[in-house]
Parts: sequence; structure tokens; C-alpha cells
Amino acid sequence: MVTRIGNTSVEVGPLCFGGSGLGDMPDTYGYAVDEARALDTIRAIFASSVQFLDTARIYGFGRSEERIGKVIREMGGLPEGFVLATKVDRNVETGAFDGAQVRRSLQESLGALGLDKVPILQLHDPEHARSLEEVTQSGGALEELFKLKEEGLTDAVGLAAGQVDVMMPLIKDWDFDALITHNRFMLTNRNAAPLMDLAVERGVSVLNAAPYAGGVLAKGVQAYPRYVYQEADETALEPVKQIERICEVHAVPMGAVALQFSMRDPRVASTVIGVSKPERVAQTLEWASCVIPKEVWQALEEVPFSMDDPEASRDYRPG
Repeated sequence: MVTRIGNTSVEVGPLCFGGSGLGDMPDTYGYAVDEARALDTIRAIFASSVQFLDTARIYGFGRSEERIGKVIREMGGLPEGFVLATKVDRNVETGAFDGAQVRRSLQESLGALGLDKVPILQLHDPEHARSLEEVTQSGGALEELFKLKEEGLTDAVGLAAGQVDVMMPLIKDWDFDALITHNRFMLTNRNAAPLMDLAVERGVSVLNAAPYAGGVLAKGVQAYPRYVYQEADETALEPVKQIERICEVHAVPMGAVALQFSMRDPRVASTVIGVSKPERVAQTLEWASCVIPKEVWQALEEVPFSMDDPEASRDYRPG
């Protein structure tokens, strides 16, 4: 099954692999990813049936795109029909996010990836810019993003951010083709639900990222006692433990349940799953097709979830 991104010609499947971890971001994930492991993972992604990969200029301060670009060059170019998405980012040192920075960010991305254009280009994390006005004003980042589409440097433009209260006005005011929300629509949190409703109303395709809450909903509390990229206390982990117990009773992988929770929502065009090991590619496909009894979904309705921003207290670091 494929879904068209907005009103564009870009079509995507229900799964997308996320490239943040491929850039080696220990401050975010708590572990390192060396180049050899990242390259093997990228090769596994291109060899899989999932023809959709998302990255960003800022991931690993450029390492994610550089590693993806190395594999693209190995293959002699981006395979026909493969959808690669990246994001234009603010100047990390100054926070500047004006039109010139958007164009500079894309040129750096194209150089790293070895491409002349990208199928999907998204404005990334405007809430971390030095000024949101600089992003939205005439001659600002958003106006430049749409110019890049007019110039044929991308086929679809999107918004990829965290804070829902920042995203909602932008989705209302600008004709985006897509948006990415992360960590805010998953088994334990539904913060992005109003944003998703607005997107559907506006004809904006929803790409839902990070359905595992940074990893714990795939690996379990014992193996990975973190929640949305932070050390987690018992309050944050208690709903995860409840979900673990339900999955144990019905002998289904918790990761499959967390993934399919996103995939089964009709508002979600594609679910973005970060991977940083080659074997995770095959595992994702297994989880996506795993048969989950209806009793599991019924039991999960009793597990409490939050509508609050799960990253409100996060100590954000771009690496």
C-alpha cells in the first residue's frame, strides 16, 4: 500500500527508516554508532522492501547524511523510486534560521548525499531557532523552503518539529505537503493527536516518528530504562511495564505492538522507525507483519497514556 504525500507526485509506503542514530548521537541515545555499523545498516535499508529513508543535516552534525551519501555513491546513485527525505536546519552555533541559512543547509545536504535534489525536504525544529519570527517572516526560512520546491530542488516540503503548540499555527498558515511528529503519538502518549487531526483536515500527510519512545517500547524497561531520550523514573516507566505484562501474557513482541499502534491509525501516512543495526531492518519488517490478537488491543485500552508534551523537561542536545 502506498500513500501520496499531500498533493505531490511523491508516494511512500507505510514504513520509513529514520537516520538520526546512523549519525552517531550518543548524547541523544546513550550509545555510539561507528561508521562501519552505520554503513552496514544503510546498505540493509536500501536492500529491503522499505524504500523510504529520513535524515537531517543536523543528525550527528552531518555524519548521518555523509554516511548515507557514501552508500548512495556505492550504488551509483539513488535507486529509482526510492524516497529520501532530509531536513534543513538552523545554524547550530548561532541559532540563525533565515532564508540564507535554509539554502545553505540544503546545499550542504546535497553535497553530503551526492544528489541534485531530494524528494522530500522539511524545515527542522524551528522551536530551537534564535527567533521564530526569523523563520516565519518575509524572506525567512519558510518562504525560502517553498522557493526551493518551486525551483525543483525538492518535490515535497514538510515541517518536522517537536512542540505541538509551535507546529499548529505553522500548519494552519502554510501549505505544507507533510509533517513529522516524534515521540508524541505512541502507546504511552497522544500529545500530537490534535495536530494530526488538523493535518488531515488540511491535506497534510502525517509521518509519525519514534513510536518506541526512544527505544524502551521496543527493548523493555530492564534493557533500556530511558524514556524519550532521558533517564526515566518509575512514574514514566510504569505504563511501559503494564504494556510489557500484556505482551508477555499474549506472547507478542512489545516492539511489534508499539509499531503497529502507529501503523493502524488511519491518519498516519508512514511510520518512521530509527535503526542503527542491520538486523533491526529485518526485525522491523517482522514486527510490522506480526499478528496481534484483538485481545491485546482491548487490554491496551486500559493502560493510561499522557496528553502532555513528553519532552517538556528534556535537556535537548543536538548530538
